[in-house]
Amino acid sequence: MENKNTDTCKLLYNTERVTLHVPEYGRNVQKMVDYLKTIEDRDKRNEQARAVVKVMEILNPAVHLQEDYEHKLWDHLYIIAGFDLDIDSPYPAPAPESLHERPQVVPIKNKPIKATHYGRNIESIIDLIAETEDGEEKTAMIRSLAVYMRQQYLIWNKDSVADETIFQDIEKLSDYRIKVPEGLQLSRIDMSQNYSRPGLNPVKSGKGQNMRQKNNMKLRKQHNK
Repeated sequence: MENKNTDTCKLLYNTERVTLHVPEYGRNVQKMVDYLKTIEDRDKRNEQARAVVKVMEILNPAVHLQEDYEHKLWDHLYIIAGFDLDIDSPYPAPAPESLHERPQVVPIKNKPIKATHYGRNIESIIDLIAETEDGEEKTAMIRSLAVYMRQQYLIWNKDSVADETIFQDIEKLSDYRIKVPEGLQLSRIDMSQNYSRPGLNPVKSGKGQNMRQKNNMKLRKQHNK
């Protein structure tokens, strides 16, 4: 006989619950903060607030990577409480408007890149070298830059490149503010080095390739039998 008094179990979905202000701490921390707001004794409320902040620190260890992380945790506590929390915090309570402040605009150079195969960072390095006084340090910087530019050149152009071509590119990209010292020589190119374009995975030579060749030969022999 069916028992009509049996209690039915209703599933409670998160979509039916109160939205979490800071979801990375979870719903249990939200419940702790909600209970914290009901404590009438101020000293007890302050004590429990410090305990909740300690729990938040344990649940979010990545916060230690931020500067002044303790201040961040107390700010998060106020946010979780909906800014309705009367406690003696070691830091001033954040303003609700701070959540809606737009981030500062990051300055971005919109000028076109002079040589796309070198990239914008090369132009920044060239500007830095152009402002450096002449001397051994500047010559060493030019040599290092030329070696890197040669590598970038070979990534997009498989033909060999003369040192003079790289030197001319440096002077041209610097608007001739840089004069490559006469007699400057670069190290020889390692022909075993593979310069591939980004995103490409060339087959590496060596034992791996030899094993694949042997396996292919075995398969062919078996197929011909």
